[in-house]
Amino acid sequence: MKTPFISRERLAELTAQFPTPFHLYDEKGIRARARALHEAFAWNSGFKEYFAVKATPNPAILKILKEEGCGVDCASYVELLMSQKLGFAGNKIMFSSNNTPAEEFRLARELGATINLDAYEDVAFLKEVAGIPKVISCRYNPGGVFELGTSIMDHPEEAKFGMTKAQLIQAFKELKELGAETFGIHALLASNTVSNDYYPALARQLFELAVEVLESTGIKLDFINLSGGVGVNYQPDGEENDIAVIGQGVRQAYEDILTPAGLGQVKIFTELGRFMLAPFGLLVTKVTHKKHTYRTYLGVDASAVNLLRPAMYGAYHHITNMDRPEGPTEIVDVVGSLCENNDKFAIQRELPVSQIGDTLVIHDTGAHGFSMGYQYNAKLRSSEILLEENGQARMIRRAERPEDYFATLYGFDFEK
Repeated sequence: MKTPFISRERLAELTAQFPTPFHLYDEKGIRARARALHEAFAWNSGFKEYFAVKATPNPAILKILKEEGCGVDCASYVELLMSQKLGFAGNKIMFSSNNTPAEEFRLARELGATINLDAYEDVAFLKEVAGIPKVISCRYNPGGVFELGTSIMDHPEEAKFGMTKAQLIQAFKELKELGAETFGIHALLASNTVSNDYYPALARQLFELAVEVLESTGIKLDFINLSGGVGVNYQPDGEENDIAVIGQGVRQAYEDILTPAGLGQVKIFTELGRFMLAPFGLLVTKVTHKKHTYRTYLGVDASAVNLLRPAMYGAYHHITNMDRPEGPTEIVDVVGSLCENNDKFAIQRELPVSQIGDTLVIHDTGAHGFSMGYQYNAKLRSSEILLEENGQARMIRRAERPEDYFATLYGFDFEK
């Protein structure tokens, strides 16, 4: 079963201090995860983790990861700006975007970020709007179906991201002619895999591609970016990914393919968001209503505004009643207050019999939780709280207020 990283007593103190709902992050767990990742890939002297900013775009979180030796993976203008203001620059920033506006390419060039081109057509576009940098990367999409053993993990051919092999090789040839000197490749073939085999299987594909690039173009790749895709187990039972085993699997593929081909200098990069943060975040909410019709509904003060994944994907997130972790149970739907029937955190879930005022925690919300929030029904996004290593808690983002919602409107005076 999933165990919250905070005790019932300490959480009661926090809910007395910070109104629910709020996202709560565990600094100790975040740091431990970053250190485990770096240890797993210590065999590669050039290894670098570029944390996916989109997963948890909060400066306090990014500062922690910066202190742990991580760079950042950015996908937009504002993510680049945030990273710049936090002191990330040059090869500490990977810019992986698609359908990219000219101003984003220009800012990435100004910051010295490593640009990862999503499309062959971007070669000419980048040359026109920002110039070709000395260091460049291209994103690969092999098409078809990605399988692990007998299991279909994803369908790359349906993804809008990346280039075909022929496009990627042609892009490298043209980029070299245009003055690029240092090259890398990048690919994401499946999302949120709970398997120690995903990264090693992906690595073998990309390592074999690196050998083909060398044979076709004479280019020795400087780095290979395995991107994200290593996930977490949202279910209460079952195996978690073992990053040490994953790291050794990638090392074996490296030694089998790259080293014999004279590519033993290639750096390995990762862009992990979910794996780095999801287990170290909780959405804290209180039961506000209980309704009995054809089902029993637990109404809470959080909604899909605070955590979109269950409404958008039907995704499972485990829920713990901190006030009644044990005892008699009932089957309930846990719901928010939006005018949408998919505003549900759990459907026909067995939970302890809950009462109005109980505190619930929704697990594994540290990545793609707050960041996917929105403002439907003019609902305001919640605060974010960091549980520091020393046990103290501090607000790292305040909750939105009505004046924030009205601030961008013209012809409307909120003060009147």
